[in-house]
Amino acid sequence: MTSTVPNAVQHTDTAAPPITMFGPDFPYAYDDFLAHPAGLGQIPATEHGQEVAVIGGGLSGIIAAYELMKMGLKPVVYEADRIGGRLRTVGFDGCDPSLTAEMGAMRFPPSSTALQHYIDLVGLETRPFPNPLSPATPSTVVDLKGESHYAETIDDLPQVYRDVAEAWNACLEEGADFSDMNRALRERDVPRIREIWSQLVERFDNQTFYGFLCDSDAFKSFRHREIFGQVGFGTGGWDTDFPNSILEILRVVYTEADDHHRGIVGGSQQLPLRLWDREPRKTVHWPLGTSLSSLHGGEPRGAVTRLTRTAGNRITVTDATGDIRTFRAAVFTGQSWLLLSKIDCDDALFPIDHWTAMERTHYMESSKLFVPVDRPFWLDKDETTGRDTMSMTLTDRMTRGTYLLDDGPDRPAVICLSYTWCDDSLKWLPLSPKERMEVMLKSLGEIYPNVDVRSHIIGNPVTVSWENEPWFMGAFKANLPGHYRYQRRLFTHFMQEALPADKRGLFLAGDDISWTAGWAEGAVQTALNAVWGVMHQFGGATDATNPGPGDVFDEIAPVELPED
Repeated sequence: MTSTVPNAVQHTDTAAPPITMFGPDFPYAYDDFLAHPAGLGQIPATEHGQEVAVIGGGLSGIIAAYELMKMGLKPVVYEADRIGGRLRTVGFDGCDPSLTAEMGAMRFPPSSTALQHYIDLVGLETRPFPNPLSPATPSTVVDLKGESHYAETIDDLPQVYRDVAEAWNACLEEGADFSDMNRALRERDVPRIREIWSQLVERFDNQTFYGFLCDSDAFKSFRHREIFGQVGFGTGGWDTDFPNSILEILRVVYTEADDHHRGIVGGSQQLPLRLWDREPRKTVHWPLGTSLSSLHGGEPRGAVTRLTRTAGNRITVTDATGDIRTFRAAVFTGQSWLLLSKIDCDDALFPIDHWTAMERTHYMESSKLFVPVDRPFWLDKDETTGRDTMSMTLTDRMTRGTYLLDDGPDRPAVICLSYTWCDDSLKWLPLSPKERMEVMLKSLGEIYPNVDVRSHIIGNPVTVSWENEPWFMGAFKANLPGHYRYQRRLFTHFMQEALPADKRGLFLAGDDISWTAGWAEGAVQTALNAVWGVMHQFGGATDATNPGPGDVFDEIAPVELPED
């Protein structure tokens, strides 16, 4: 179901700036910080060329390394798998190389304004992503309990679906001050954002998404809650998020993170790869033509196997080759659980309450399967009904969400046969790619009995289950009720002046450290926080006209809930 909330109550004042995912927990304008001509800051010339470890070559790690290089430091990037992290774009063996599948991040909201800075920087193009009932989607089929409904707009669906959309609008408006917060975020009214959000954090930290719905008179009908869970808003069903904290969901809807999505033409992995190869026009210390790639001889260092603290408050890194290096500062951008399992860590790396926060991290499972097809046959019209032969599909069957991706009527195309989360993802885990495909084709055959999808498939399927990926162990973080305090500890870790000297110098980054886990914007924001922290560690500072996130921290720090 299309994201009805922003469309229903959004403000159309063209003078207001676009909404951004900069809040509500930490309403700092990262997009303005990046765009300022003064840059992100400087370090003393005596520190130029100093090495800084950057562990993880996903988007957060590559951005942190890129910006630290521009400041004159020498990032040493460690990557266990491939550059890109969960920006992972793959091809199909034996098929046209232009056919790609986005195994991780595939759709990005315009409110990801800091992310957009880097997309523009490396010259990538975006186009509307075909979410259910979006303008980029010719048609959508909603199939629940064996009954299918074809729609080009929400008005084509039965009244009960519109009732559910209206109930969600009412639930947010009555229970979470949606219009007021949306307006404050759009106008970047920081005092009002903080006033509203501090009350909601105190009120809802212990509440689940499902409990929030149940407490609303608008959702007193179980049938409405069930349909909402299966069809949802924006990208589809949200029942897999029902056990999570309602604060997680409010962040998404307030910032329009689940609306107006765009995909990156050619694949999202191009972004970190282009940054890896990019030679900045303006850099300090390094000669013109320097890139992250050139500093590493073309390839990052391998997996980190051990992290320890050594004399002089240094961070010592051992990699898979046995090489040992010691650094005055390091940035860790991998998923937190790696520090508990895959990497042998010294307890002295973090204060105990930060270890607790990492141990309590809750990750969502997620799986996808794509197949290449000869052409976008779904655009053919059924001679009897005049409808599209096949549509973007939301269902309660095993596939849950099926997306149709084409690059023109006369070119090969791609179908994401299934995109699932949590328990729905775990159902696929024991199956091979071909076994998964067979079950998916059976489900779709029950929805489209007259469509022979198999006859159009031109290559083998590609699939991923992120919970089974050894360097990830999950798709993205999603806080459970009561986890706000843990998230605050991890997000604010870049502010280290209050830490003992022997707990400084190692900085956390990545989307699971951010308040918007699962969104690339969170990876960018926490990378910039870590860059500020490293700069501060080396005695550097921002320009007075462009204060960084640490400079204004006391004014906009996240709400701090009592521990007792």
